[in-house]
Amino acid sequence: MMSYREVYEQWCKNPYFDEDTRKELLDLEGNETEIEDRFYRNLEFGTGGLRGVIGAGTNRMNIYTVRQATQGLANYIISQNGQDKGVAIAYDSRIMSPEFSDEAALCLNANGIKTYRFTSLRPTPELSFALRELGCIAGIVVTASHNPREYNGYKVYWEDGAQVTPPHDTNIMDEVAKVTSFDMVKTMDKDTAVAAGLYHEIGEEIDDKYMVELKKQSIHPEIIKEMAQDITIVYTPLHGTGNIPVRRVLKELGFEKVYVVKEQELPDGNFPTVSYPNPESPKAFELALKLAKEVDADIVLATDPDADRLGVYCKDTKTGEYVSFTGNMSGMLIAEYILSERKATGTMPENPAMVESIVTTDMAKAIAAAYDVELIEVLTGFKFIGEQIRLFEENHNHNYVFGLEESYGCLTGTYARDKDACVAVMMLCEVASWYKKQGKTLWDAMIEMYEKYGYYKEGQEPIELKGKDGAEKIQQLMSGARESFPETMGEYKVLAVRDYMTDTRKDMVTGEVGSTGLPKSNVIYYELDNQSWCCVRPSGTEPKIKFYFGVKGDSFQDAEDKYEGLKKAMLSYYGQ
Repeated sequence: MMSYREVYEQWCKNPYFDEDTRKELLDLEGNETEIEDRFYRNLEFGTGGLRGVIGAGTNRMNIYTVRQATQGLANYIISQNGQDKGVAIAYDSRIMSPEFSDEAALCLNANGIKTYRFTSLRPTPELSFALRELGCIAGIVVTASHNPREYNGYKVYWEDGAQVTPPHDTNIMDEVAKVTSFDMVKTMDKDTAVAAGLYHEIGEEIDDKYMVELKKQSIHPEIIKEMAQDITIVYTPLHGTGNIPVRRVLKELGFEKVYVVKEQELPDGNFPTVSYPNPESPKAFELALKLAKEVDADIVLATDPDADRLGVYCKDTKTGEYVSFTGNMSGMLIAEYILSERKATGTMPENPAMVESIVTTDMAKAIAAAYDVELIEVLTGFKFIGEQIRLFEENHNHNYVFGLEESYGCLTGTYARDKDACVAVMMLCEVASWYKKQGKTLWDAMIEMYEKYGYYKEGQEPIELKGKDGAEKIQQLMSGARESFPETMGEYKVLAVRDYMTDTRKDMVTGEVGSTGLPKSNVIYYELDNQSWCCVRPSGTEPKIKFYFGVKGDSFQDAEDKYEGLKKAMLSYYGQ
């Protein structure tokens, strides 16, 4: 096996790599730390695909690592006899996204696999819709979601429209791992691929069908029309893909007072107005909140660059201030609206089910119970919610009504199998209209829900650990946590510990060990008394270890105190 230095020198000399790549690498001579970071490993093709910093090297996102990954995917598609079904491809506004998506298409074409590539940037959920609409075997989205500007990524979807789940995820990873040299990678000329009927472009026809499906999710379109002049909306796409579809669906539903943040309206992979284009970050809302105050907005919305996550602020009329909503809070508002109004209008399907990830708010359990809806928990990652929709359809045991995860993602309807910020915007604006007709804000509605179900509070603390040393540190923290389990976490008694890696749930009271009932994953979850919990897992897409916390209080202050106490105790337990 070659050392990182030998691989670096090979990239510097081999004419297979273009001149710009070799020059970029030669300019690094003398910066041994940077050279090692770029070449100490191959960029990992994980269960969701690739995610990394753009640049030359084996541990970077570039046309060569994208081709290499695509060759592995192509080999797997051929092994599944899926080459004639083809692959749908979309991309976002990030640097190199158009180039990476084209390279992926041409590699697939060179392997005899048809591709259907969007002519310009599109939201990730529209790719999920498109591949099912076109009957494709797989899909690719080139995006790094909400990561900083220096990143890009590559997500793989399977024919059900969800990101790949077992066994396809690990099978594709195995095929990618077999592509050990670049002479194993095929590509071809674009004109030749088009002439051969392998490379197809898609666009407006899919857009129109996607819009129809979004609008079908509206429960009270008559309320929107009635309140169209009374509800004021501020929206920012954060330089990403949401601008056109979000504005279109709001307009077609009848919303009239929609203000878009001009400085963040156009796609730009440099994200000039925000360093971290993440709707979870308050900084991403600075310009939107400024505009909101100018136009006296009821609701302020931001979608991330690939438009699958939604951040929300709402005006509190009592204080005049804008209140931030977590993904759990906005998801619960939509869930309560859908379940209550489906029940009231007699449109609730038989055997209804709501799906959430294990680190999402426990308020979902209380809401589901209130409306006699089954609540199903899955591992973190929306692909597992998408997988449940497929299983419901195959087994005819449940009908999906809503799915959400705490990381600002949800899905109404089954037209797509990934979280969709376009439908989330649409639904929240409808919910805001519904409550405004009753003289209430979304914040008023949220307080009513806390009073009805309990003051649930959740959050997470990500710790960034970059590079080779960081990856080893994360592994050590997870390994150490498995060696022994605590009996208490701060003032909380640990009732049970779920280790999803070993598929065990240990009852700390009786000592009994059972199964988690979910697939293997590098996650440790602590069930605590007083309806509280905490959890730790490495991020699947960033060099971070994430700590999650959830409590239930009987007031805002009680919940806040409990939350801060649990957070402090858990971080201390893990030496943070």
